[in-house]
Amino acid sequence: MDLLLILVVVVGIVILRRYNLRLQRLESRVLELQNALAGHVPPAGIGESATAAESAATVSEPPDISTEPSTETAPEPAADVKETTFAAGSAQQQEAGVIAPALAQKQESLESAIGARWAVWVGGIALALGGIFLVKYSIESGLLSPAVRLVLAAIFGLVLVATGEIIRHRSEPVLANTFQNAMIPGVLTAAGVVALFGSTYAAHGIYGFIGPAAAFILLGLISLATLGLSLLHGQALAGLGLLASMITPALIASTAPRPWTLFGYLVFTWLATIAASRLRRWHIVPSFANALLSLWPLLYIFNSDAADLTPVTLTMLAMMTGTIFIWPGRYEATATAEESAGSAETEEPSASSPASHWTAFLRRAPLGITLTASIGAAAVALSLLAYSLLNGYPLPNASFPFAAIVATVAAFGASRTYAAWAAILAATSAGFGMFVALMQPEIGAELNIVQIVPALSHLVVYDGLGLGAIFVLVGFFFLRRFGESERPFAALWSIIMVATPLTIAVISYVTFGNWTRDWLLGFYGIGLSIVLLALAEWQDRRSLEEKIALPTNILAAGSFAAFVFALHALTHDALPTILLPVLGMAFLWAGRARSWPALPWMMVAALIIVLGRIAWRPTIVDPGELGTTPVFNMLLAGYGIPAALAVWSAFEVRRSPDLKLRNTLQALASFLVLLTIAILVRHAMNRGVLNANVPTLGEQSIYTLLAIGASATLMALDLSASSPVFRYGGMALGVLSVILILTLHLFGLNPFMTGESTGRIPFFNLLMLGYLLPALAYGGLALYARSRRPLPYVTMLAVAGAVMGFAWATLSVRRFWQGEYIPFWNGFIQGELYSYSVVWLLIGIALLWLGARFDARSLRIASAVLVFVAVVKVFLIDMANLEGFLRALSFIGLGAVLIGIGLFYQKVLTGKKATE
Repeated sequence: MDLLLILVVVVGIVILRRYNLRLQRLESRVLELQNALAGHVPPAGIGESATAAESAATVSEPPDISTEPSTETAPEPAADVKETTFAAGSAQQQEAGVIAPALAQKQESLESAIGARWAVWVGGIALALGGIFLVKYSIESGLLSPAVRLVLAAIFGLVLVATGEIIRHRSEPVLANTFQNAMIPGVLTAAGVVALFGSTYAAHGIYGFIGPAAAFILLGLISLATLGLSLLHGQALAGLGLLASMITPALIASTAPRPWTLFGYLVFTWLATIAASRLRRWHIVPSFANALLSLWPLLYIFNSDAADLTPVTLTMLAMMTGTIFIWPGRYEATATAEESAGSAETEEPSASSPASHWTAFLRRAPLGITLTASIGAAAVALSLLAYSLLNGYPLPNASFPFAAIVATVAAFGASRTYAAWAAILAATSAGFGMFVALMQPEIGAELNIVQIVPALSHLVVYDGLGLGAIFVLVGFFFLRRFGESERPFAALWSIIMVATPLTIAVISYVTFGNWTRDWLLGFYGIGLSIVLLALAEWQDRRSLEEKIALPTNILAAGSFAAFVFALHALTHDALPTILLPVLGMAFLWAGRARSWPALPWMMVAALIIVLGRIAWRPTIVDPGELGTTPVFNMLLAGYGIPAALAVWSAFEVRRSPDLKLRNTLQALASFLVLLTIAILVRHAMNRGVLNANVPTLGEQSIYTLLAIGASATLMALDLSASSPVFRYGGMALGVLSVILILTLHLFGLNPFMTGESTGRIPFFNLLMLGYLLPALAYGGLALYARSRRPLPYVTMLAVAGAVMGFAWATLSVRRFWQGEYIPFWNGFIQGELYSYSVVWLLIGIALLWLGARFDARSLRIASAVLVFVAVVKVFLIDMANLEGFLRALSFIGLGAVLIGIGLFYQKVLTGKKATE
């Protein structure tokens, strides 16, 4: 060990000697270069060291923090400097005492990295370890007493610090600029600080020579002195001093902890670090300081039986205030605003990267300081609520400090254009924190809404609502200062101004609100809506562009959302469903006075919310209050009024240039009208009971007829006012109705399958409603759609009508022979089988005539199919099941019909040839 220590000392001396020689050569080279520049003649033989020498000549005084930062343009690239003369630049630089770098530095070689940097770092570590090993050796050998050893260790540390200062004073600025992260003075000073810190702690923690108060003061002074020396030696020493300052309280044992003293010391240390960072424009050390300062409240809260939350809260407020006003403070804010103003003067952003234009403000420097301060403060704020919930601490005593910290973070995000993440984290913490505070999860159980003392819960609600109002206030100040220069950030703040107070209000309403009528939250929603609408008007009037700014639309939409919340808080049952489209119409009409694109879309939002409420409660009111009166009941108001207003709104925007708005309102209006009719039919058919039971064939038939009628109606609307909604919506309804008949009418609800009663009256019965009327409706729709819709669609309708007519005729024959009930398990009789053949052939002949009359190839094909089915039925079924006269009559009739059809086709084809 002794040999290793001696070897380290010898190597250190050799390294220092080598660097002293290199320093002398650099001094002579710099002097030669300055003389050459003064004479306007480049020195001969500069060679490889020219770049390093010119870069080393960049000697500037520390920045003056009393003035705002310079906004001068950046130096020209190296290639441009080579092309210019040395005369103009050198004269000005010599007068100012500053020589700007003209050439980019060459990449550092491995030899330089090992010899000039790694040797310094390892040497500093070796010196620190050497002091520790020396103390250990003296202890093991028993050469010196503990007091003497501590004094010698302190003297060793002071000598290292003094040596570092001596070398720093003798070194030229060129060395600092070339090897700024491997400075020998800084390494020596750091090693001396470690020695001083270790000896002081040993005097208290190991030997007990000094008490806690004296040790705390000495360690604090050493740490602060280190921060002061870091102004001369760089960020690395500042980080060491900061770390020493922050761990000092943990090293000093105390039987009576004083949180006020603890956090006062931590804040003072943090302020000293931030002040030094502002002087040197550091980013890493202040980020480190924010993280450590935020860590101490977390350790204190979760390791204390009875924590005092006031000093914790004031500590976080001090950190956020220092971040806003000291560092980065207004200095960085001014620089960023100038950059934004410059970018705002340009035209539109490049089309290749529109997303980067809208997210650039999220990456602004100093990102590390912003994130550490915001995340730290938000974590501490949430920990206050967690401590209250886990330890039975009165929740209002934690909710107010929580709100204060989050509001300060929001103020940070609103006062500085580089603090976008602070705004986002503040809004997220506010919503999540109030959710946790009001929902109150029980430990080890699922999240449930639990009962709290009403007075306490109201205080928490007041704190939350006040926090939401603060977000609106600070958002207003941001829009006032930066609304024009920071468009994307202004849009973000508009969203936060809307979402945060509404989220808190909804959480409060769901947990502790009066669901019948909550006056507090209702008036809060109305007030918020009025304020947001006023801000939208204010933002629109101060906008310098003709195009409506995005924040204006967001605030207008937020005003509507707040009104919707107030409507739910002040009304219940059917009233919200009825009044929501009324509110939407009000915003739609407001679009006549203000050409904000968001206003008419609020009607769309209102109708979507209405559909959501209908899905949640289809009966509109409590099922017991609905009644059994057909049509004239609450369903007519709950469905009919929104449907009528939807139709009105679609009519109002029929000339709007917004095609998407027109199509959306037309689609919603059509759907609500059909839904209203369908729900009234179901209510009437089920004697006032709305449930999830499968509908009967009669009820389903009405739905099918409604779909067919709606398809025809939309087709007529499309012909009068062309619209893709009417066109494709009508065709979609036609396809849907065909699917219904294939799945329900012919199979699922067919009386032949279910055994359902067809009614006592022979003709006017369930078969007419379920099959004949849809057949006629499809026939009329196909005739109306000819030459107006694609041929495959028309053919589908015609075939569907033929199928339904065939089904009606077949089932009617069975009803004639079987009576009211016609299930398949009753079997067949011979007269019934013969009647099927007759009816099918007659229908085939009728379809053939209609196909020829209207030149409808689809009807002729349906006729051929039906006749073919009749032929198969006669030869397979009639031959096997009929006997005697009926069998012979069946074949005779079939033969006569087939011959007649053949004669008909011969005449038709002959007539066509003659015409051609």
